[in-house]
Amino acid sequence: MKLTDLRAILQYVPRFRDRTFVLALDGAVVADDNFPNILLDVAVLRSLNIRVVLVHGAAEQIKALAEQRGIVPSNLDGSGVTDEQTLSLAVTAANQVTHKILEGLSVTDLRAASANAVIAHPLGIIHGVDHKYTGKVERIDTEFLQTLLGNGIIPVIPPLGFNGEGRTYRVNSDNVALAVARALGAVKLIFITTADGLIYQGRVIRQILVGELEALLEKNRAGFVPEQLAKAECAAAACRAGVERVHVINGREDEGLLAEVFSNEGIGTLVYADEYDQIRRARKKDVTAILALTRTAVEADELLKRTRADIERHLEDYFIFEIDNNPVGCVALHMYPEYGKAELACLYVKPSHENRGIGRKLVQFVEKKAREAGMRELFALSTQAYTYFQSKAGFVEGTPDDLPPPRREKYEQSGRRSKVLIKKLV
Repeated sequence: MKLTDLRAILQYVPRFRDRTFVLALDGAVVADDNFPNILLDVAVLRSLNIRVVLVHGAAEQIKALAEQRGIVPSNLDGSGVTDEQTLSLAVTAANQVTHKILEGLSVTDLRAASANAVIAHPLGIIHGVDHKYTGKVERIDTEFLQTLLGNGIIPVIPPLGFNGEGRTYRVNSDNVALAVARALGAVKLIFITTADGLIYQGRVIRQILVGELEALLEKNRAGFVPEQLAKAECAAAACRAGVERVHVINGREDEGLLAEVFSNEGIGTLVYADEYDQIRRARKKDVTAILALTRTAVEADELLKRTRADIERHLEDYFIFEIDNNPVGCVALHMYPEYGKAELACLYVKPSHENRGIGRKLVQFVEKKAREAGMRELFALSTQAYTYFQSKAGFVEGTPDDLPPPRREKYEQSGRRSKVLIKKLV
């Protein structure tokens, strides 16, 4: 994403202005050379009046401190047993990370403050094992955080919790981020890690509905990379708690945070609670988008050239697939009711959104519409994508004789010699 692409940014600004983002930074990200660029991205968010809370981990720093001191920590991420020695490492490491973040924010001329906003109690004895100084988030001091945010101050929250008696507990930073996002009614929770997204069975998940993520967790938790399991669980819990979008991105990618927030392609994993995408009938204002979407395919002779007048004349036949109100695909359904046949036409998906099942959804949508209209057969004409229709959409090769007479006449006049593909609907 280019920072100069202001149009891409500005379309999101009204939606996010004065809303809260919680950014959960892994300790390894803070230690990475790209970290100053992340803070520059944070400065951009703040310049757009987006309220930002930073929650950080410290596993990488605990590991480094332990090696320096010749100590074997009882756990690194606050999810296992924390003995007194490991708690001491965690406090030192967390303070170092907090200081580095505050220092970096000062360079970008942003005001920030370390916030002891996590009230915790001991995790206790689980399956007979005393977890000692490992804590569980009891609540978040929301009033304190809102006061800081209201004064333009970025709260920086370490992976430490405190009880009413002043005792300190090591808490998992992913769970802290979840609790903070829930308490503040954040619209986004963004996990900034050193991976390209949530990885399941060796592949990065690009976008997933919360129910589908929960099903994967229930079916095969072992399919997730072990160090990401907590993030997957927290992402699902956050969506169920009212956070609209949860992202998992690679913090080592320059401008990655802005690319994830201000483009519908993104760079990592998106977990969403509502219908983030939809298919709708095209409107007059969509004609320009359809022409822009299909221009490359028309130039490559993949699609038949259509003029603005052609599309406007049959606008009721066109449908748009949009993500967060941005058109990323289109399709047309031309009916020949006197012959009981319908044509699937102008199927196209932006290259940036290929291999996400969007084409399949558009085909299924058109099939459903054709069936509802009482059509007995669906046909498509293709010069280059015919293998897709055959292998993915269940079409079989036909002949020009299968076309309705009016469409066959146009077919012969075009000289494109497209393959005819048909699919029985009854």
